[in-house]
Amino acid sequence: MKKVLVFLANGFEEIEALSPVDYLRRAGCEVVTAATGTSNRTVVGARGVSVVADMTLDVYLSGMTELPDAVVVPGGVNGSKNISECQAALTVIGEMNEKGRIVAAICAAPAVVLGKTTVLAGRKWTCYPGYEEEVPESIRATHVQERVVESENLVTSAGAGSAEEFAMKLVYILCGEEVYNKVKSGTIQR
Repeated sequence: MKKVLVFLANGFEEIEALSPVDYLRRAGCEVVTAATGTSNRTVVGARGVSVVADMTLDVYLSGMTELPDAVVVPGGVNGSKNISECQAALTVIGEMNEKGRIVAAICAAPAVVLGKTTVLAGRKWTCYPGYEEEVPESIRATHVQERVVESENLVTSAGAGSAEEFAMKLVYILCGEEVYNKVKSGTIQR
């Protein structure tokens, strides 16, 4: 069973976090939501929706015996900023990248969060329009204006309107075409 860690921080975009959680769980993945930068499991999204994370990131890390297969970093301006200020989250992202595990980020998160790491270096990526300016030129990444971009072990997406495509790209990568098609038909997607 594939294991996925989804970061949640106050100000996260609800659809960008919960679409991957929903679709990956439908696909049979073990998905853990972890509240970052807080000792409280309740996190409030950008639209005021309160979500109780499965655990805090500190608790997750204290029990972690191996890295998950993928990490998902949802966007939202404030959510991305809050995750980017959590050193433990940045450390996990860096370790995931070093081991070739899937690092996935959407909306502002590719620029605001991954821009503080080396994950984007040498890869194609996308983000919410305008946030590409947040990434230091020294990283030498190739920003493209597409809805979802896969580049090696990196998956990025432009924003809330592409959350379903983003989530389903992760289902395809982690679970294969057969499971992807089953989830797609079972949820009556376009």
